[in-house]
Amino acid sequence: MTNLQSGGCQCGAMRYQFDAPLHDIAHCHCSVCRRSSGGIVTTWVTVPLASFTWLKGEAKQYASSSSCTRSFCAQCGAQLTLFTSLSPDTLDVTIATLDHPELAPADRHIWVQNRLPWLRLNPELPDEQQEIIA
Repeated sequence: MTNLQSGGCQCGAMRYQFDAPLHDIAHCHCSVCRRSSGGIVTTWVTVPLASFTWLKGEAKQYASSSSCTRSFCAQCGAQLTLFTSLSPDTLDVTIATLDHPELAPADRHIWVQNRLPWLRLNPELPDEQQEIIA
């Protein structure tokens, strides 16, 4: 059985794929994700770095902190991935840019210490004050 997933940006200039199961999916509430995406939360799937391939386009990079680099489409601005040196063998991919995001429900909330107080998003999921990196 294949775990091949694909996705891309809004304008189609960037395409990617990875071969990994859709688990380890988190709604991130940190202020950096909010400002980087323009959204109130960013949902990520963590995949092995070696499983990820850019198929089309060249991603632009932005170092959003001393340990994190985000990749985005230079044409439409869509945020696609996040690499953190704290977990150098993995890559986070935005669920919203998957071709089939409906197949990837989140399993937890991270950085809830920064959650907007009026946001109520799937309260049944477990909360992590920060992100626990295995």
